[in-house]
Amino acid sequence: MMEKIFIHRILTLFPNAIARKLLLMLIFILIFWVIYLASKDHTKLLFSLENHITLNQGNIFKKSSHSEAPLCPAVSPKETELRIKDIMEKLDQQIPPRPFTHVNTTTSATHSTATILNPQDTYCRGDQLDILLEVRDHLGRRKQYGGDFLRARMSSPALMAGASGKVTDFNNGTYLVSFTLFWDGQVSLSLLLIHPSEGVSALWRARNQGCDKIIFTGLFANRTSNVFTEYGLTLNTNAELCQYMDDRDHEAFYCVRPQHMPCEALTHMTTRTRNISYLSKEEWSLFHRSNIGVEMMKNFTPIEVIPCNKSENIKKNCQIGMKTPFPSGYTLKNMWITAFCKQIKFNETKNINDCLERKLIYLMGDSTLRQWIYYLQKAVKTLKYFDHHGAGIFKTHVLLDVERHILIQWKKHGHPFVTKKLFSVKDENYIPREIDRVAGDKNTAIVITLGQHFRPFPINIFIRRAINIQKAVERLFLRSPETKVILKTENTREIHQNAEMFSDFHGYIQNLIIRDIFVDLNVGIIDAWDMTIAYCTNNAHPPDYVIQNQIGMFLNYIC
Repeated sequence: MMEKIFIHRILTLFPNAIARKLLLMLIFILIFWVIYLASKDHTKLLFSLENHITLNQGNIFKKSSHSEAPLCPAVSPKETELRIKDIMEKLDQQIPPRPFTHVNTTTSATHSTATILNPQDTYCRGDQLDILLEVRDHLGRRKQYGGDFLRARMSSPALMAGASGKVTDFNNGTYLVSFTLFWDGQVSLSLLLIHPSEGVSALWRARNQGCDKIIFTGLFANRTSNVFTEYGLTLNTNAELCQYMDDRDHEAFYCVRPQHMPCEALTHMTTRTRNISYLSKEEWSLFHRSNIGVEMMKNFTPIEVIPCNKSENIKKNCQIGMKTPFPSGYTLKNMWITAFCKQIKFNETKNINDCLERKLIYLMGDSTLRQWIYYLQKAVKTLKYFDHHGAGIFKTHVLLDVERHILIQWKKHGHPFVTKKLFSVKDENYIPREIDRVAGDKNTAIVITLGQHFRPFPINIFIRRAINIQKAVERLFLRSPETKVILKTENTREIHQNAEMFSDFHGYIQNLIIRDIFVDLNVGIIDAWDMTIAYCTNNAHPPDYVIQNQIGMFLNYIC
């Protein structure tokens, strides 16, 4: 009734019939337009746009008042989701559930047997030595399935020599352990049971069960006060949240919004471990110090390797795009020697400077790449540290040589970043966004490492980041195919740290994922995983002689 009166009053204002018809047409068009907007949910879109603020090209700040953030984290485009699902399904098949009721039914290093196939009194340098491993449980019974996490290594301490061995799992309780005899002399063989298959299965289940093993704290600051609040990949709370979203790549994290402060006031972050575990008491027994890294070849005497005057295959110079075998090389007199390409030695400052001249080098990742900055500053005196301002060790680090037009920059990767130290997020960015900002040319090189800080979180978060980085590298190659991109795999780390969060098993799986995602791209690989096993460092931050050889491999790729 009210609508009719309203329309009648409007029509009385327009006594002319033609004017009335035009007015009615306009009214009907307006009504249909409002209905259309409502049906397409445009009003919601407009509202959300008003609440988005773009920062650093990558981080999208959106004020949100929902009680729970999306689960680890928001949904990404269909193509990426399908790739993540496909990789997850393959991994689930490789790591099936292995429930157990007692430690006695798990793999025993003591009861398992290792036998050299075709044993000899002496072996020739360059030969392959194979060992058959049959695993048994603590009751001496043969196991009918594989999945144990093993680490094979050969070494000659007097020669400062070491190399990884290759383990082939036949998934029936037997393994083939293969060693390439790279050098001559007395060689010791080692095979460590890092985790039994039951422990591997437990770690895999626990890893993918939740995002809450790490407590994140964000610092919000304004002119009058500083406020710390909880943040994370997902938050279960009724409080009002700030959502920090990369809309293109669907990377997100969330903070509890402090009262009377905008979401943009977030300046710093820090973390600490939460007293929570997804492992049972029985499962934890597998990760006691005495049960991690147990030798399975205690009774093996060293073997004798002689030169045999074998001719060596002529290798091509190391270059981007070469496929790296495993093992990819070995150490001798503490120097890394590649097995698949011919190296140039960069032992003198002049050689390094000649290689780096007119180069722009961007190191993107965690503190294991920041070690490169520290080493280069000590080894190459012409490289001067440029104070990029900011505080703490996680600020951007820059080395410059103005005379030779050299720039080397390290910048930490984006969330998640696990450290007790407070670090700034004012210049925070995800690696894909950093890559997008690089123009690129034949004198530009990017080194990427990713993994250590992702180990405590569900594997889909790492997979998503790796896929987003791969897409960014593809975009880079479209605009600048001459740019050199090198991936440094993870270092092995301390063997007895909290296994649920930081076990090298997590790093091993991430290593496989990175190689699979980047398999078709023309990138170089620095196999730090292989190097740190060969050197037997067992340290997330290996000593300088390891860093020197990682950098040496990098210089071979770019020069």
